[in-house]
Amino acid sequence: MPERTSRNETHGCIVCGKLHQLLVVYEADGRLFDFKVMSEGGRKAAHPTRPLAACEKHAAAEVEAAVKRVYGEREEED
Repeated sequence: MPERTSRNETHGCIVCGKLHQLLVVYEADGRLFDFKVMSEGGRKAAHPTRPLAACEKHAAAEVEAAVKRVYGEREEED
């Protein structure tokens, strides 16, 4: 089984920029495996290749709109 590495990282909320602490796990080749938001009041924001955080107070539609604004439309996977 390949080695995975974990790091503590600080990321801003995708909507408002408030900082959140994340525990991020990467595969041996550098690809994102999984992550967890450790800060109170934070949650995961959906993106397949990047660890993104959002505040719990933001509606799902706000978070989705911010991800589209920053990273563009997600391409459909086969």
